[in-house]
Amino acid sequence: MALREAKGVQARFTRYIESLVSVIGHADRAGPLRDYCTGLIVSEARKSVEPMAAITAPDRTGAQHQSLLHFVGQGPWSDEVVLAKVREMVLPQIERRGPITAWIIDDTGIPKKGQHSVGVAHQYCGQLGKQANCQVAVSLSIANHAASLPVAYRLYLTKDWASNEARRLKAKVPEEICFKTKPEIALEHIHWACETGLPGDVVLLDAGYGHDSKLRAGITALGKAYAAAIQPQTLVWAPGIRPGRAPKKGRRDAPDTISVKELALGLRAKAWHTIEWREGTNARLRSRFARVRVHVASSHEQAEKPAKEWLLIEWPEGEDAPTKYWLSTLPKSIPFRDLVDTAKLRWRVERDYQELKQELGLGHFEGRGWPGFHHHATLCIATYGFLISERETIPPSGLRSARLFPEIVVSDGYRPRGSSIAA
Repeated sequence: MALREAKGVQARFTRYIESLVSVIGHADRAGPLRDYCTGLIVSEARKSVEPMAAITAPDRTGAQHQSLLHFVGQGPWSDEVVLAKVREMVLPQIERRGPITAWIIDDTGIPKKGQHSVGVAHQYCGQLGKQANCQVAVSLSIANHAASLPVAYRLYLTKDWASNEARRLKAKVPEEICFKTKPEIALEHIHWACETGLPGDVVLLDAGYGHDSKLRAGITALGKAYAAAIQPQTLVWAPGIRPGRAPKKGRRDAPDTISVKELALGLRAKAWHTIEWREGTNARLRSRFARVRVHVASSHEQAEKPAKEWLLIEWPEGEDAPTKYWLSTLPKSIPFRDLVDTAKLRWRVERDYQELKQELGLGHFEGRGWPGFHHHATLCIATYGFLISERETIPPSGLRSARLFPEIVVSDGYRPRGSSIAA
């Protein structure tokens, strides 16, 4: 039974990859595409090109290494076309458990020791939780409560990188790519998703993006609601005060405004409610929340038509102060639990990145150029899409392991270039 099931999975994987082959372009790219995705999914070794070459072609590792390296690093195929095909195949599987409800904006940091890989700079790296040399990519994922999938992914370039023509040329950065902040890249992703007609009505942001009032205003202008985490010092107009002129950027002492933390600390006890929102690993997740209708004191709000939105606050039992804050333009009539449930749905993208990195080697690419960085990410997302499709065919009570294929390891005789044994 197990052998028959494994063969069934492999047959479905083959059909899935053949569908990607149909949009990859030149026929010479078909073999490397199959082998690259196979290397990503079957090996627990590092998912860089050389170990994958040793696994997928043990009798001709050198030639395979060159083939895969050229395919991912220099191949003139389109990331957008491949990801569109992935959406076409995977979206129906995700929607078996319900419609897409949200778009999730996030970024991921990939630590790098050297200085020469495209986009590497000393900046905040979420994986390490501190400032470090890393690459940072901004993504948009589509999600429901059962699954999520990254559908747009772009490397962030600092001003120094974006303005250095010699480094750009060496890393093959496209001419049309100029410096944009991470929130600006995020808004471009959202524009693209709207133009593409992707399903989903609300955009979820963590505090790194939610604090940007221009981004929030841009989402509203595109006709989408948001649930955006914010910082405790975010200013709103004090309750009962008619909104006036918004404070200038950087000012924290504007008259008649109050920080959301101050507002939260002043709420009455009856404002707080214990709410459950989803099943956790061992039990239902629950915490204590309050919600208030507020006017945000932002220069990007339309002064002639100031609109109230939800301020959602989480203050778990036992904590000295509230721990999280969100602003949301979801409807005034939304039930309290649904508001909490929507804001908390952002956890799905954290699971995506965990599996993309740990299971599929998203951060293992060792090339230095812009095309290779994005090609590797596209193939990781494509392979992840197959895993999602397989899981969505498993009943909710079934096992949902990311490891669908038997492990294939590098042979004992394989030695990577540069190792002391190989020398």
